[in-house]
Amino acid sequence: AMSDNEQDWLALKPQEPSPSQCCGSGCKPCIYDVYEKELAQWERAKAMQDKSLLMGKKEQSNNSELNPDTFTAFSVSSVEQLTEDTYQYKFELPGNSSLRLSLGQHIVLRGVVNGLEVQRAYTPISPRNAEGYFEVLIKCYEAGLMSQYIKTWKRGDMVFWRGPFGGFPYQPNKHGELLMLASGTGLAPMIPILQSITDDEEDETFVTLVGCFPTFDKIYLKPLLQDLARYWNVRIYYVLSQETSLEKLPWSYRENTYTGRLNEDLVKTIVNSCRRKPFVLICGSSAFSEDMSRYLKAAGVEENSCFVF
Repeated sequence: AMSDNEQDWLALKPQEPSPSQCCGSGCKPCIYDVYEKELAQWERAKAMQDKSLLMGKKEQSNNSELNPDTFTAFSVSSVEQLTEDTYQYKFELPGNSSLRLSLGQHIVLRGVVNGLEVQRAYTPISPRNAEGYFEVLIKCYEAGLMSQYIKTWKRGDMVFWRGPFGGFPYQPNKHGELLMLASGTGLAPMIPILQSITDDEEDETFVTLVGCFPTFDKIYLKPLLQDLARYWNVRIYYVLSQETSLEKLPWSYRENTYTGRLNEDLVKTIVNSCRRKPFVLICGSSAFSEDMSRYLKAAGVEENSCFVF
């Protein structure tokens, strides 16, 4: 039989993450990296028979600072439904602190559903320097495990996040024109970059944002996008895959909306209409990203002029 000491050590051994706990967004450190680090720490402590070496292992921190290695609790301050399946959640930050993310960075949410831990990545859409709060755009899927958890949130609930990860190293005026190809909630990392350009009078980068949605009703954040489209250096197009005609759309949307899918021909047309040689940002499903990369190549855009979130 195992000695009590052995059993004690076994109880302290870190649990290997299950595949559902990895959000698949290429975070550094990934949950598996964190596990490897904790496992090495555990093996070292066990070899030296010194449990105090494990005391540094904090799963959750309460100092309300976002951290890539540990989950921190944030309180839900408001829930707003944007479309039938998309919600905007606002979280409180203590004092007047900001998340201070670099542009387009994502954060990872941890949820527990029926005893199963799930992790998913989301991109805050609030301005980087927003004080005292941050906001996240989330699409809930009927059958999604995480969605079942998210749909239960109400004001005052505590939710665990870690990060930030990824992001696009944006620098003002580095590119003549940014062409943003976004599908659905792929809009999220584009918004902070776009706002940082319109907020900076010295930044003269042209921006062409192409948002792909099934129908007009499913376009997120219309008032914000309409405001941004008023800037001299910003153009916004919509591509609506399930609308058949533009007649039902408000006048102000007709001339910058296409029906059908964002296909190779339309990508060529948009690339050719750019005022300067574009650098392209892509965010959507992996199928969307693969299609876009293929169409851009056909339109003569080099691979080193693209960034995929």
